[in-house]
Amino acid sequence: MHLAILVVAAGAVLLVRILLLFFRAVFSPLRYIPGPIATRFNNVWYLWRIGKGQFEVDNISLHREYVIVVHKTWSDPHPDRWSLFSDQNMKRHSENRRQYQGAYSMSALVTYESYVDQCADLFSQRLQEIAAAGSYTDMGHWFQCYAFDVIGLITYSKRLGFLDRGDDISGVLAALEDHLRYATLVGIFSWMHPYLLPLRNWLAGKTGTGRTYVMKFTQDRIAEHESATKAIPVDNPNADKPGDTTSVDFLTKFFSKNAEDPKKFTMYHLAMGCVSNMVAGSDTTAISLSATLYYLLKNRRVFNTLRQEIDARQQQGIVRRHISFKETQDMPYLQAVIKEALRMHPATGLPLERVVPEGGVTMCGSFFPAGTIVGINTWVSHRNTSVFGADANIFNPERWLIDDKERLAVMDRHWMPFGLGSRTCIGRHISMLEMSKLIPLLVRDFDFVLDDNLVRNEWKTTNHWFVKPRNFKVTIVVRDKPS
Repeated sequence: MHLAILVVAAGAVLLVRILLLFFRAVFSPLRYIPGPIATRFNNVWYLWRIGKGQFEVDNISLHREYVIVVHKTWSDPHPDRWSLFSDQNMKRHSENRRQYQGAYSMSALVTYESYVDQCADLFSQRLQEIAAAGSYTDMGHWFQCYAFDVIGLITYSKRLGFLDRGDDISGVLAALEDHLRYATLVGIFSWMHPYLLPLRNWLAGKTGTGRTYVMKFTQDRIAEHESATKAIPVDNPNADKPGDTTSVDFLTKFFSKNAEDPKKFTMYHLAMGCVSNMVAGSDTTAISLSATLYYLLKNRRVFNTLRQEIDARQQQGIVRRHISFKETQDMPYLQAVIKEALRMHPATGLPLERVVPEGGVTMCGSFFPAGTIVGINTWVSHRNTSVFGADANIFNPERWLIDDKERLAVMDRHWMPFGLGSRTCIGRHISMLEMSKLIPLLVRDFDFVLDDNLVRNEWKTTNHWFVKPRNFKVTIVVRDKPS
């Protein structure tokens, strides 16, 4: 009897949920928005497609077919535990972003160049050793080792050791990969997060897993830094003052801000600043470096043209072993190559989403009520033929070197590998610093040969928010320097 009642009750609940889904699809104010029929009922279709790891390709196809697609988004089930990336409180996000802005500004870049040079030297040494061995190597992995050690130096004044050993130090790379996959999938049904996260951490043991593991790793690095040095005085002349070139790491700057006003810049601010560097400071740059080298190797004419630009400046004595960031800004072909690589393969591969404000908004002839989540995928924007031309799907750095200011302005407005507006990536200048300095060093000092499979086919990638290459294998030859 009791079992029969339970079965009837369960059936009734299921029927109600099905009816609610049906009424939602029929009476939703978004029912006229084109898109796959399955998406009108729930997000299972979206979860399935995201789980396949190729949604940037799906999104381009969907956009061509339907023009508009509306999605759900990541949300933060712990609004008191903000981070710059996930905080949906616009006022708090703006206030907290201002707290960090100085450390990431363009004017602060000069103080980080020595850190980049140190890692570039060690990276070059590793590549020479790989060249001597004559074996294939995964450049995607080595680029992440490089980017992680740079961000470690910039954040803590300590290289984390990825370039020294060439492997995953303390499992942090695996933890980041796990975090991205988890956040990407569970973020679609974010109500599950408060239940799944404790279970995942319990199963993983005392170190936790995913982002929890990365936070623990970060706290350990902060503790090491505290034991090695004291925070600089508030009036220290090296604290983000224009024109100063002394290397001062993020953590030292954060401790200084905390000492100056611990209520305004709390220890939580300090920890979240470092965690953000760990979570976003290696994958994005490594992917962008991989994309730049990949497209250079797939397009030898472009590679040779860039090498000619670098060699000419080398022979004129304009650049030396360590190419300064300022010097790279006077290399137009280099900048066009990087810009085009980031257009072809932006690091982020899911829609950059926004919530429609009160009053709703009309876009592309359709009205979206308040609370609707809308967004554009960078991959979709960057393949727009009406903006970038009929060859938008082709790697062509020369598109950025045309003598047409109006068209360049239009392309620039649609070029968004670091996002746009108030949510633009706060670390974009550091990423460009690393890329602008390393790419010419690699092109100048080494020859690379793609694995036969990559010569014949496009590379394989996996999209879990970041679109990461898989098995970007090359052989390396140390180049004879031009006379």
